[in-house]
Amino acid sequence: MTGFDLDDFLPYQLAVAAARVSRGFADRYREEFGITIPEWRVLAHLSAAGAPVSVREIHARVDMDKSKVSRAAARLERAGLVAKAENAVDRRLVALTLTPAGAALVARIVPVALDWQAEMTARLGSAGDVAAFRRVLARVIEEA
Repeated sequence: MTGFDLDDFLPYQLAVAAARVSRGFADRYREEFGITIPEWRVLAHLSAAGAPVSVREIHARVDMDKSKVSRAAARLERAGLVAKAENAVDRRLVALTLTPAGAALVARIVPVALDWQAEMTARLGSAGDVAAFRRVLARVIEEA
């Protein structure tokens, strides 16, 4: 045996931490708003973009498989939260935008998201600890 300890392996710790934090928030918005993690990520990205965005762009930005983004977008479209428009030049490219109902849902979810973030940052300790954690996390994300 090599003495390898999975529980002490940084990539494993980061994956577990990310999954637990994401799942904790997902439980809240699933119960209250009836959406999934991929649907929330699509909605949040469209809201932040403020302009039509392709599935390909969302896939690259939110680090989700294109098929998950496409399925989430299709569910959101059926729910009247997202509108799709084909690209005039390349019909394979579909641009997504929030509908007024989608924008209203995001506006209701954002306070819940900010409360969840406040709970997470409170667990990290002082403002200095939070700032240091964010700097390190940004480096990990940027260099990964």
